[in-house]
Amino acid sequence: MVVTHEFNLSTQGFCDIHNISEAVTAAVRDSGLTSGILTVFTPSATSAITTVEYENGMLADFEAFFERVASQSWEYKHNERWHDGNGFSHVRAALLGPSLSVPFTDKQLMLGTWQEIAFLDFDNRRRSRRIIVQMVGE
Repeated sequence: MVVTHEFNLSTQGFCDIHNISEAVTAAVRDSGLTSGILTVFTPSATSAITTVEYENGMLADFEAFFERVASQSWEYKHNERWHDGNGFSHVRAALLGPSLSVPFTDKQLMLGTWQEIAFLDFDNRRRSRRIIVQMVGE
């Protein structure tokens, strides 16, 4: 069986990181499925989904990493074409990707002890983001 769940998230942009593990766990719990695999997906070119140890030091390190790898201050061809100033957002999102797959059994995500599912909004403004959780299982 395939079950799809969606939820929305208000974000600030500029590497705004949210722990969405509880929302994904609730989707599994409410799905009627016991075991299977899920995909968490963001239909956006300027946001991403990954796993992290969700604690302040790591979050600060992650934000600093993205500034070193795809700085907001650099010139981007995307900005020359669209004049929207978010070229860095597209590059950062592409590095992580828009989705993550996680197995679940007994209605529990099979994440490691310190793994949490994180949503990152890299855009240069506030957004309302849609997140899709699609589960396949029994």
